[in-house]
Amino acid sequence: MVSFMLNGAQVQADPRWSLLEAIKFYGIYIPTLCYDEGLTPYGVCRMCVVEVGSGNRTKLVASCMHPVTEGLNVRTHSSRVIKTRKMILELLIARCPSSKKLQDMAAMLELKEVRFEPLNDDCILCGLCVRMCEEQMAAKAIGYAGRGTNRYITTPFDMTSDECRKCGACMYICPACELRCQGPEAKTTLCSGCINTEPVCAPKYGEAMCFMVPCLSCVKKPEDVK
Repeated sequence: MVSFMLNGAQVQADPRWSLLEAIKFYGIYIPTLCYDEGLTPYGVCRMCVVEVGSGNRTKLVASCMHPVTEGLNVRTHSSRVIKTRKMILELLIARCPSSKKLQDMAAMLELKEVRFEPLNDDCILCGLCVRMCEEQMAAKAIGYAGRGTNRYITTPFDMTSDECRKCGACMYICPACELRCQGPEAKTTLCSGCINTEPVCAPKYGEAMCFMVPCLSCVKKPEDVK
């Protein structure tokens, strides 16, 4: 076991674990999109970002890819982390605003606006389908093609693959396949239909003081509701 600091508390974890696994073990919610417990970590979505280090020497890392090491100082809900997660999610929703998974996550993280023009794409390139097909279904029927902004997921040579068994596992795990409540012709980029309360302590203290999801710090008591 190795010891490290997690949100100001000294904890222990298995050295074979990633930071994400250790953080989840201690019951702290970390948003993820490209991560699945049954698949190899990929680290492409960056939603699981946390801040490591202390003082002025800190950096943001993808917790699903970063190993647990002795003496590490980790903050999971600092103001910098919260701001970064919102920006990443804002870009992802602009790419694929029809995804229910992204819209639900936006409500959970209290994302209030999307400042980028929507692309209305049907894929966020998380790679879950590719890894599912290869690692769990042992088919390797799909993969990446192209580079940069032209990258996409397809079958070999964009032709019907003989390796595909039509099992549907790729659709099952895809975060973009399930459509938001308003359907594909929604008038707004951001749903904002299930708003939660944002941690009010983060702006004052530089990080969240608790890790409830949603934050309960500013929920009104029944007697306060008129």
